Amino acid sequence: MKFSEMTQDSWAELQLYLDTCLIPYTALRGNQSPVDATEALERLRDFLDLVEIPFKGRIMTYPAFHFEIPEMSMALNTVCKQLKTSGFKYVVIMSSDGLLDKEQMPDADLILLRSDIIQNVEKNEIPRYVGEKIRDLWKR
Repeated sequence: MKFSEMTQDSWAELQLYLDTCLIPYTALRGNQSPVDATEALERLRDFLDLVEIPFKGRIMTYPAFHFEIPEMSMALNTVCKQLKTSGFKYVVIMSSDGLLDKEQMPDADLILLRSDIIQNVEKNEIPRYVGEKIRDLWKR
């Protein structure tokens, strides 16, 4: 579910079920052409679909961070902390192209970087791998 689909009344009603917040991170550097930026967004969309579609009803997708900035890992960690204060039990960050310093992100419950995953998992196994990581998070 997208954050923009929520009303104040529905949030109060669904908050118990929507316990996981998903933060997309595009990692644009500002030097990409419009075509390259579009392709990056499409890669991120396809990667997010691996979580948004099978786990609809439990995951709320928040607005994406599109541009890479210095200290991005610390900035995302701050957002994770604030989202947990607002009522989310879990916060997941997903990026198809970005690199993040996981050591600087203790408040992120799960960081899924497609660029890391494809180095260790066959392409056709990525959906299963991502699904397992989400289910493992909920078992903790």
